Amino acid sequence: MTTRSDAISFGSLDDIAPETLIAHMSDPRMAEHMPLLNGPWDQDDVARFIAAKKGCWQRDGLGHWAIFYDGTYVGWGGFQKEGDDWDYGLVLRPECFGLGMAITHKALEFARSDPRIASVTFLLPPTRTKLGALKRMGVVFEKAVNYESETFLRFRLQTS
Repeated sequence: MTTRSDAISFGSLDDIAPETLIAHMSDPRMAEHMPLLNGPWDQDDVARFIAAKKGCWQRDGLGHWAIFYDGTYVGWGGFQKEGDDWDYGLVLRPECFGLGMAITHKALEFARSDPRIASVTFLLPPTRTKLGALKRMGVVFEKAVNYESETFLRFRLQTS
């Protein structure tokens, strides 16, 4: 599959029907690499998620987007302030996993153009073992960190 960066767009999470987010986040394949995911989502989970992500936008002026490919919802992700760091996260629908690097490249173009973002962190669960693409981008391992009682591997990419 050839991906076009011009086919990738970012929008508001409000643009996604709650049922679509419920189906996405309730897919059992999502839990494989999301240790903080506690089972299938419902309307309350969506409401909490949207409120939390809107809070990031209000507090920091940046947050997570709904992500589209050729106008079709493929997942969500973006940049979220974690302490002094801008953490990048990407949560794609399983059938769209192949779009991850193209979306990440487009998101990193945004980060490089934003003077607030000198570097980007990536928090990955230890189950993520295929890291060659990130290493080719220049992402460097920093250390293991605990987040909500789960271990993650923190990587960093300088964007400035």
